[in-house]
Amino acid sequence: MPNETLLKAEHLSVRFGGLLAVNDVSFDVARGEVFTLIGPNGAGKTTVFNLISRIYQPTTGAITYAGPQGELLLTSQAPHAVAQLGIARTFQNIELFEHASVLSNLLIGRHTRRETGLWRDLLFTPRTRAAELKAREKVEEIIDFLDLQHYRDTLVGGLPYGVRKVVELGRALCTEPRLLLLDEPSSGLNVEETDDMAFWIQDIRDDLGITVLMVEHDMSLVSRVSDRVLAMNQGEVLALGSPAAVQADPGVAEAYLGTIDDVSNLRRPPGHTMGGRA
Repeated sequence: MPNETLLKAEHLSVRFGGLLAVNDVSFDVARGEVFTLIGPNGAGKTTVFNLISRIYQPTTGAITYAGPQGELLLTSQAPHAVAQLGIARTFQNIELFEHASVLSNLLIGRHTRRETGLWRDLLFTPRTRAAELKAREKVEEIIDFLDLQHYRDTLVGGLPYGVRKVVELGRALCTEPRLLLLDEPSSGLNVEETDDMAFWIQDIRDDLGITVLMVEHDMSLVSRVSDRVLAMNQGEVLALGSPAAVQADPGVAEAYLGTIDDVSNLRRPPGHTMGGRA
């Protein structure tokens, strides 16, 4: 188990008017692990993701991150700087350019790695051409990694939902992240597609060396790929530990099922989901 901390959240709280969406949440994500947030509807999981993505500003608390240049206070960074720090994200609802090809969508993911300026690009200088070739090579690596060769030149709007989920994952990988945020990666996928997603998440960690922070409801996927799990309910931490330990926690069972006597019901067949969207 890796032990070097990549991301650390300390006493995070978020208040929207009179609603306390996140209340005193703390956790750390070790470099090289898959760390998963689980919880029923309204638990605050996506709000935590939005704090890390800098979409929201915490009311109290802080997030520190071991960036390329050393540790920094992530909560003091501008939202547009997050991707350049090596943090990429997918969303519950797919956000792709439907009238562009798979290749073009993946190339957009290389924008954060741009090494040339506007005038060099307009004049298409040798340096710009070299940067374009480098971007193409990286995108082709991701296409091969995710088995998207057959769809390279296909418009995204004509693809099945499951393939589009993979394309969005690929676009995030094209930014060469150090930390990948996956917001319900199995949402809308069938059992076979979810199995494929599990293998890719494991390969992303093991082969690409990318740390994964995930929000997920499918407990079969959570159990297969997660090193540690943080269970939340009503904006607060319920349990933190291994997937098996968290699923066996009486407080987690009560949050999902309304009773502490149905712990066994947390262990459902593959493809079952617990609750709905965050």
